[in-house]
Amino acid sequence: MRSITETQHLEFKKAESQLPEEDVCKYCVAIANEGGGHLILGVTDKPPRQIVGTSTFQNPIKTTERLYQLLGFRVDIEELIYPNGRVVIFHIPERPSGSVYNYRGQYLMRSGSQLVPMSEDQLRGIFSENKSAWLEKYCDEVLSAQEVIDLLDTQTFFDLFKQPYPTNREGVLERFEQERLISKNGDKYAIKRICALLFAKRLADFPELERKAPRVIVYKGTNKLETVSDQLGAKGYAAGFQGLVGYIMSQLPQNEVIKESLRYEIRLVPDIVVRELVANALIHQDFDIHGVSVMIEIYTDRVEISNPGKPVVPPDRFIDEYQSRNERLADLMRRIGICEEKGSGIDKVVATIEAYQLPPPDFVTSGVNRTSVIIFGYKSFDEMSRDERIRACYQHACLKRVMNETMTNQTLRERFRLSEKKAANISQLIAMAIDAKMIKTDDSSGGSRKYAKYIPVWA
Repeated sequence: MRSITETQHLEFKKAESQLPEEDVCKYCVAIANEGGGHLILGVTDKPPRQIVGTSTFQNPIKTTERLYQLLGFRVDIEELIYPNGRVVIFHIPERPSGSVYNYRGQYLMRSGSQLVPMSEDQLRGIFSENKSAWLEKYCDEVLSAQEVIDLLDTQTFFDLFKQPYPTNREGVLERFEQERLISKNGDKYAIKRICALLFAKRLADFPELERKAPRVIVYKGTNKLETVSDQLGAKGYAAGFQGLVGYIMSQLPQNEVIKESLRYEIRLVPDIVVRELVANALIHQDFDIHGVSVMIEIYTDRVEISNPGKPVVPPDRFIDEYQSRNERLADLMRRIGICEEKGSGIDKVVATIEAYQLPPPDFVTSGVNRTSVIIFGYKSFDEMSRDERIRACYQHACLKRVMNETMTNQTLRERFRLSEKKAANISQLIAMAIDAKMIKTDDSSGGSRKYAKYIPVWA
């Protein structure tokens, strides 16, 4: 094999035996951050290159799914068989512009043959790649140390990071500096928008952020004709998140659901669903669209949660794909426990909705610059519309896929809590979903109709 030089986009590993999963994750992150490329196992890492073969990662499909769970982006894996042995190639995508990938909080790049952390200047350059880098800009005011303390909810910051509160003001501000949330120049400070947006005691104290406060509107019926209340969030997203979710839950009407053959009186929508979807809306909004904010609209039969901006990922792929236009905001929200790990929030939403036998959520784009998620109150299978049933079938297949399982007639019946006598009804629904090009038969089921398995059409 001719000698090929390793670059930031190409890494060879001998890996004759098992290569640690953590090492693969780190290389995938580093190569993605440097523009994408390939990690090749089973080839000597020193020239001249020779194929020696590798026995590692014997199931590329499962490995692809596992890496997606760990990294939040898809790495395609190719397996090649040569006379000298088996070669495994990881095809690693380029990071999205303006964002940077990390593994367990480490922002990595390659330096020669080594993996090294990115410097603060490199990270700052990446985060400023977006056309405005709105979140990374500084608020207008130049402040004293005490003014910073007065404006920010520093106690909540340390509580959420599960760290003891420093014994002096300097220690508090130093910790904010370490997170690149404020900057110091002499004895004066500047607060970044991302910092104020998360930890402001009052968003109204920052004129450029006041219109970014989430808005909760409660309507009397199933339309917008009569408004019961219209409330704006006062605190930063992190400082006020628990209060925001608590307020939303207090405004939801009661709803009767059937779970494991027992009737329960619960709020229209479970709190975990509200929590995840509100966090998603706050994180994934387009901050370059001015004068609009995240909205939570509560009707007697549904909740609509929307944010400014078109989705980065197509709505029908929310369950299995992940990409954020505000990766640093997402990273901070994950680290302080407000949202789930990459890509797992919507999975949890759909799984919870299935457990409570609710109709499937509807992910839609409204107009040209808004993304909405609509969550409905309880309906029985017979009460659901044809479109709702097909959407539930598709989402169930997607959820099974990300769980490394496959949908069957039985699993879909269990999703709707239907008895075996309703197997024919479910078969009809599956046929409708296939006709709608939402799902397809899994070839591994061997053509058996009785034991047929189904996967999303994109799988």
